[in-house]
Formats: sequence, structure tokens, C-alpha cells
Amino acid sequence: MMTDPAQSDEWDAATSYQISDADIERAKLLLGVDTASAERQQNQTASYDNIFGFVHGVGNDNPLHRDRDYARSTRWGDIIAPGMMAGILNAPMRGDPIDSRIKEQTRGLFRGVHVFVSGGNWTWYRPIYAGDTIFMFSGDESQEVKPSEFSGRSVIRVRRDVKMNQRGEVVAVYRSLRVLTERKAARTRGKYSGIEAATYTADQIREIDEIYAAEKVRGREPRFFEDVQVGDQLGTMAKGPLTITDVVLFHAGGYGYAPYQPSVGRMSWKNRKRIPAFYVNNEQGIPDVAQRLHWDEKWARAIGNPMAYDYGLMRENYLYHFHTDWCGDDGIVVHFDDKVRKFNYIGDTQIITGEVVAKRTEEGRCLVDVVTRMTNQRGEVTVEATAIICLPSRSSGSALYPPVPVGLERRAVELMARHWELRR
Repeated sequence: MMTDPAQSDEWDAATSYQISDADIERAKLLLGVDTASAERQQNQTASYDNIFGFVHGVGNDNPLHRDRDYARSTRWGDIIAPGMMAGILNAPMRGDPIDSRIKEQTRGLFRGVHVFVSGGNWTWYRPIYAGDTIFMFSGDESQEVKPSEFSGRSVIRVRRDVKMNQRGEVVAVYRSLRVLTERKAARTRGKYSGIEAATYTADQIREIDEIYAAEKVRGREPRFFEDVQVGDQLGTMAKGPLTITDVVLFHAGGYGYAPYQPSVGRMSWKNRKRIPAFYVNNEQGIPDVAQRLHWDEKWARAIGNPMAYDYGLMRENYLYHFHTDWCGDDGIVVHFDDKVRKFNYIGDTQIITGEVVAKRTEEGRCLVDVVTRMTNQRGEVTVEATAIICLPSRSSGSALYPPVPVGLERRAVELMARHWELRR
């Protein structure tokens, strides 16, 4: 993350942090290396309460995730977590350490370089119920170096996170597109300096409210595969205008604890001792987390943005909500892939739309391909996404999750067995 000390109100640090050829070469040593995640997230085991808190933090009011009486009447038999919640559940997993030579050669990689997530790719294999503990193993899959308009050059790395439950069953796989950018160039280039904070009239807020009023949770009413046609529209959903409160609620729902563990008081002091580079003095000379670019406009401007902005994962959750509202409780969002094209600044409103582009059957499963996009009040497309949704069929029955690839399933079982062995 960002590491400049504050030199003035503008944080015009003398030191620039650039991507070195040596770091690029050293980073290749980590490609294809899976490691058990020892991170302890704020939430490790799903519960009725933290599922409720999570969906509250992303604005998802589907009673399947909030109301036990309702959920018991569905095919799931109880409350289940939205699939995206796999991203914020993690219990420490024991495993064999990374090869000591690789660890030594990759120590301090890309120190001080700004990192942001520009897209993600999710595949879901099982539901998460209250009582499920989620573990993870991860590894970098690929690396690409390219010039960047936002900074001098960038490194794009794809990381695979495999989420599994206490039984060693793969729940989901998340591939994140992480962009590492050079700090000084990002601050001085000023690509986004002309963007002004959004303001709204009462009539404009009323128009957004009308979209909210028209939105519908399909819920227990099945959407059958036979009733869907190519070209069907998925409806319209609003998210926004984005406020600092939205970001705070997203954190309160469980996001953002690991690996940096923002803390309070004595725990914050201990954390500063543990990871001093994560703390940067603010304009009052107080050490504060570099992560505050999502709620501190002065710090956001210091690294090249005109104002604070959301997390990419927030918009992924909004897309998931949009898809599940459309497919209903009997449908399953099994996959989506998104590309973040623009920042979502405080004050921006996102309008989500989508359409069906194909339908097919595959191994007895009835699948629908959809494209979705998020468009802000400036008319800019900020996220483009594709999704695969499995729907129930009048002729062939319930929607089903995809089978876990054999090699991945075997790897998960091996690592979970090793975890329990090391716990003895």
C-alpha cells in the first residue's frame, strides 16, 4: 500500500516509489505457488448475525439472507450467505511454509507501490450456511507489465483465492486482477483532476428514489429456464449516491480487516510497530492507515485522485445483488467476471442494467449468459461484467452448482488434511 510520509498538506513527498525491473523478475518466482492462508479475518465462521450484517452493509434486502422463517420455506431450508460473503470469511489455516529460497528472494517486493483491484472473476461451487468455517489457500497465477495512463508503468497480477469449508469442500474460487502502479507518476500526472464531486437537486434524488421503488426481489417465485429468451432485460437497479456512510457500513459488515488489521488505541500502536509502512501521517501529523483513501479526500488527492472512492469489491457485491434479485432464490449465480473501468467516487450514483445474451444446457444444467454494466451519473460505464446463472427447469428440475474440477478438489482435500494434521 502507500507509504509516503506526509510532508505538507498536499503530501508532496520527496521520495518516489517506482516499479523496478528486479522486483518484476523476483515476483515471477511466486507464480503457481499455493500457500495456506494464515490470515484471521474479522469473521471466520458464518452465523445468522454476521450474514445479516454483511448483507446490510451492501444493501441486499433479500429475506433469504435475513429471515429464518422465510428461508426455511425455500429450497435451501435455512438462511444461506450470499456467495460474495466467501470473500470476507477466513479462519487461519496451517500449512507448510513457502520454500525458504523463494521467500528470501521475494522479501519486500514492490514496497511502497500503490495497489488497487481493477476486476475480479468468481466461480461458486457450494452454498455457505451458518456454522460453516471458511479457509483459504492462494497463489499468483500470472503477471503482465504494461504502460499505464494513470502512472508511468504498471504490473498486472492475477491472484487465485480458493475458499473451502471445514470439510475441505471447495465453496468458491476468486481471481482478482491487481494493478500495481508507480506512485510519483500517479500523483503528478493529474489525469482525473478535472472531475468534480457530484451534487444533486431534490428532483434528481427523487428520480433515483423512483428506481429504488421499482426494484423487485424475485425471491421464492421461480424464474424458469424455459421462460427466458435471448434479449430479455434484467431490469434496473440503483446504488448510490455513494457516501462515506456506505463505505463505513461495508467495513462494519466484515470487509477490510486482514491483512492490515486497522485498530484503535494501544492495538493501533502495536499494529504500527508491526507494519509501519501502512501508516502515513495525516495533515495534523497523526499516523493513520494508508487505506483511508476510501474516506479521506485529502489523502486520495495526494495519490492522484480528485476525491475518495469505493472498493472494487463493493461494486462486485452490488452486481451479485442485481443478479440474484433477477434469478430468484431457486436460481444460482455460478460465475461472473467483471472489469472495473472507472472509479466510483463519493457522491457518484451507479445504475445497473443487463440483458440475456445466450442460453444453453450443459451436463443437465440450464445456463443463462448475461452481460451487465454499471453506469454513473456522468454517463460513463464504470464496470462491465458477464455472468452465468443456472436456472430451474420445468422439465429437468432444480438449478445446480457446477462440479469442482478434479485437480482443484484434490488439492483442497490435501491442504485441509495437512491443516488438521498440523493442528494436532
